[in-house]
Amino acid sequence: MREISVSELKDNMFDAIGKEWMLVTAGTPEKFNMMTASWGGTGILWGKPVAFIFIRPERYTYEFIEKGDKLTLSFLGEAHREIHKICGSQSGRDIDKVAASGLKPYVTEEGYIGYEQARLILECKKLYADFIEADNFVDKLLINRWYGEEHGGFHKMYILEIEHVLVK
Repeated sequence: MREISVSELKDNMFDAIGKEWMLVTAGTPEKFNMMTASWGGTGILWGKPVAFIFIRPERYTYEFIEKGDKLTLSFLGEAHREIHKICGSQSGRDIDKVAASGLKPYVTEEGYIGYEQARLILECKKLYADFIEADNFVDKLLINRWYGEEHGGFHKMYILEIEHVLVK
């Protein structure tokens, strides 16, 4: 992997996040977890390049995100859809996702967890976090569509500074 500047990133992030999906990984080289995510985005906020993601507290990865300030967003490409299916449907509490998926993790120069299969890795630092709240919805129909017994609790939103961009 080689580093590029954020301004050199040519990906359509609507497609990368919403269609290709991403792995959100947090923790330490000794103990980490990852999950598939398809909600989020990128942009500029507070004069910084940022990504924003949404994680339900029920997810095992949430515990790792809460413990540290750094995480990665890894984009594996369409060829690795099976990895995303495993990491999005199985809990790291119950299985070894690395073994089950065939992921090949490594520690980046900055100490983040990356994957050999990734075509793009965003190394990120947490800047802000807050829960989505029912009272703040303008379109109340979204609450029943995405939350409740059938779907799960409200997400926590994280705004992340993109510190490094790695590409193959």
